[in-house]
Amino acid sequence: MNFNLRKKMPYKAISGIGEFGLIDRIAALVEPTLLAVPELLTGIGDDCAVFQPSAELLQVSTTDMLAEQVHFDLLTTPLKHLGSKAISVNVSDICAMNATPRYALIALAVPTSFPITMIEELYIGMSHAAKEYGIAIAGGDTSSSQSGLVISVTMIGEVSPEQITRRSGAKPGDLLCVTGSLGGAAAGLKLLTREKEIMLNHIEHNEPYTQSVIGGLKEYSEAIQQQLLPLARIDIVRLFHKKNIRPSSMIDISDGLSSDLQHICHQSKTGALIRESSIPISSSTRRVADEMQDDALTWALTGGEDYQLLFTISKEEYQRITDNQKISVIGEITDLEAGVHLVDIYGMNIDLASIRGFDHFSA
Repeated sequence: MNFNLRKKMPYKAISGIGEFGLIDRIAALVEPTLLAVPELLTGIGDDCAVFQPSAELLQVSTTDMLAEQVHFDLLTTPLKHLGSKAISVNVSDICAMNATPRYALIALAVPTSFPITMIEELYIGMSHAAKEYGIAIAGGDTSSSQSGLVISVTMIGEVSPEQITRRSGAKPGDLLCVTGSLGGAAAGLKLLTREKEIMLNHIEHNEPYTQSVIGGLKEYSEAIQQQLLPLARIDIVRLFHKKNIRPSSMIDISDGLSSDLQHICHQSKTGALIRESSIPISSSTRRVADEMQDDALTWALTGGEDYQLLFTISKEEYQRITDNQKISVIGEITDLEAGVHLVDIYGMNIDLASIRGFDHFSA
């Protein structure tokens, strides 16, 4: 490129618009291509793309990438765990559509110096998770990498038109619910980061470091497992199908409760009000936060990687799952004009618009 021409080109770093601003721009550029495939019902903007091959069935598809030193650190992440997590985070997207996962395609970019046994360990973890979810690993691609291990998984699932759930169906008056507990993955990451710093400090000072990372953290096993081995909530999707329940909207919590709730509200054109006292945070997560002089609520709101399901449901339909201890009601959907707010334990009303979770391109 001519240097003078390059100097005249407008320059704005991705960090200036953030991850979701970048996605919006990409979506606008590719929107004209959607006209070529009328069977594609949903493109960019939800947990999965939705394709309708027949009147009786919808196909949902998603892809997620895990990059070394961005999503994981091989010093603190066993490869079997990493393989399992790579499958689970994609199954979680399928679950967010109230769909059933069917098969996966795996693409790997691997440094040529990697031992073969490390890749075998990775696939052992993937295969184990695939068996647990009842899916097949059907193929993929491999490439060399000059900058660490990169794993990309594409997952295909299916769902009936009567069961499909998007982010866009929430209505004022719907209950806002979440599965499991939140903030545990962030607690696990904090612990692993601390352990890594201790280990590197021992190495720097030529001091012995005899405990394995995982073995030395047994008392924190719950938080560590939530970070390294998250489980997609396919059990909740099966419950919905068994009881013939279709949530009005749903998303999986990958970026933090605050960001993902705002995705639902943006797509549904609604507001929301949640209560701090109703947000499920485990005692072990609170213990880790206290020990590290941090805030468990902040981890729940912005930590991400919990891969729980956040969904809205009418009060009438909720009556059919009130006895399920894995589901908590944390608030209610409101009118758009009301905004998205949190009422804390002191009764203060906090606007969540400025409280965002993980953003790959934040400054």
